Amino acid sequence: MTKVPSLPRGKRLRDKERSSVAAELLRRYISGKSIRDICGETGYSIGRVRRLLEEAGVEFRRRGGATRGRGSRA
Repeated sequence: MTKVPSLPRGKRLRDKERSSVAAELLRRYISGKSIRDICGETGYSIGRVRRLLEEAGVEFRRRGGATRGRGSRA
């Protein structure tokens, strides 16, 4: 796993660094990590992770993860 820079709240990434961080977050998301997982690994806020993923051209998955089948309600 490639290391991403630690950023304090409100600090911005420069263009070249921003695109490489966005690409790394996209790689993690495509490999199956959730946005919350990525936030936990990087220390970034959900908003920052979502923005960087959007800039990287992500196609977001539907929310909720695995769902139960119709007949499995208790």
